[in-house]
Amino acid sequence: MLRTLSIRDFVIVDAIELEFASGFSVFTGETGAGKSILIDALALALGGRGDASVVREGAARADITADFAVGPESRDWLERNAFQAEEGGVLLRRVIDNAGRSKAFVNGIAATATQLRELGEMLVDIHGQHAHQSLLKPDAQRILLDTQAGLQEEARPVAAAYKAWRALARQREEFESNARNVLIERERLEWQVGELDKLAARPGEWTEVSNEHSRLSHAASLIEGAQEALSAISEADQPMLSQLTSLMQKLAKLADIDAALTPVIELLEPARIQLQEAVYGLNDYLGRVELDPARLRQVEARMSDLHATARKFRVQPEDLPDEHQSLAAQLLQLAAASDMETLKVQEQKAHDAYLALAKKLGKARARAAAALGTAVTAAMQDLSMGGGRFSVALQPCEPASYGLEQVEFMVAGHAGTTLRPLAKVASGGELARIALAISVITSASTATPTLIFDEVDSGIGGGVAEVVGRLLKRLGHDRQVLCVTHLPQVASQANQHFEVSKASSGGKPVSRISALDPKARVEEIARMLGGLEITAITRKHARELLAS
Repeated sequence: MLRTLSIRDFVIVDAIELEFASGFSVFTGETGAGKSILIDALALALGGRGDASVVREGAARADITADFAVGPESRDWLERNAFQAEEGGVLLRRVIDNAGRSKAFVNGIAATATQLRELGEMLVDIHGQHAHQSLLKPDAQRILLDTQAGLQEEARPVAAAYKAWRALARQREEFESNARNVLIERERLEWQVGELDKLAARPGEWTEVSNEHSRLSHAASLIEGAQEALSAISEADQPMLSQLTSLMQKLAKLADIDAALTPVIELLEPARIQLQEAVYGLNDYLGRVELDPARLRQVEARMSDLHATARKFRVQPEDLPDEHQSLAAQLLQLAAASDMETLKVQEQKAHDAYLALAKKLGKARARAAAALGTAVTAAMQDLSMGGGRFSVALQPCEPASYGLEQVEFMVAGHAGTTLRPLAKVASGGELARIALAISVITSASTATPTLIFDEVDSGIGGGVAEVVGRLLKRLGHDRQVLCVTHLPQVASQANQHFEVSKASSGGKPVSRISALDPKARVEEIARMLGGLEITAITRKHARELLAS
């Protein structure tokens, strides 16, 4: 549950520190005082979108921090993402500066807005004041049913199977409409791959034949140079190796007289060894290098073939093996794609797989629709819609990414009336009550520890408002419920009551919030009942509401 909320320089809030308890809490105040701003600030801390406009005028940044107690699911998420829970809780922080730059933190460690959203979905469920409007949209109705029944995991493979099936269908349709173009392209690729098959260029071959050609074409010069070097080192009248050996022998005799020459001899010894190694190397080289005009002609012919083919395909000679592999892959793909019978078989298999998953999802939706219809119908009786009925119709539709049926909410506002689409028959007040019933029912079926209702009770009043308050308080027995309301009948049911007001500071509007004690709470309920002028009668009514 939410334990504390700290807000700095957010819209018209300068600084607010709030502590929350379990159970049912309400926020009340005059219109425009900033009640919903608190919900917006919390949504931002939970990874919602924000920009520079949320920063209070004249401030450098908006800073929102929310402290939550966490359960096992949230604690596992924290451990998987290297955010250890501290003292059984987690601290979420969001900072947005006046340039629109955003920073997010979990337990003081930098995080992404996506990570905040993932964690936030486990901690808080927010029902906005315009929730009833979204109920008029078919997609929103389907999503709500799937979410209520926990069918999101079953809906994802249906969408993936639909995508795979439609991709194969489009491929088959394109082939049918472009069969001649595909045939021409296939023939072109077959000729190109055939040319490269005959050439059979190997990876690295161009470098090999280039080096061999250079060696063969300069064989005479190489042999002459190597023989000249060998002669100078060991075979001339006075070869280097013999001179060095003789010099070292003379120095050795002198070193017997003066040991200071010994280091010089030690320096010359490696040179003698290296010269001897050079002689071995030159002899070996001369044994391998020979004039081979026939091999030279073969290498030149191979180089010519490689170069001519590379020019034809407009690539570098060394890139011919890669070009061969690429064109062969294209030909293989095109051959598979142009195999109409194979395409049809693959398409049918993908279609069958999609249908199997979609029908399974449809059966699960049918069970969920019946359960939701029964639950909302029961709630409508408590919300002054006696005899009214609610049903979730599953209308067959063309195969789509979401399945084989479209979800449509149906309602009969009174006994004896026919069920008709929600968008066509519900008045504003009825729609608000039905939306509230659905919100309460769907919230009760989730494990989210904190529920927030932002003026979802708009459009209702009187005795219905008292029932709404009782519903929310009942939810508060099992989890934390926060509600922004303008109805005294709802506010009087709360365990904790906050008043939001607006003042002026430095000529600018500033939102203030305070937890109400019993006496102040009577005054606030009386204000909500009677307006700005509070009388003894409204105070008495307020005390009666609170007592009940």
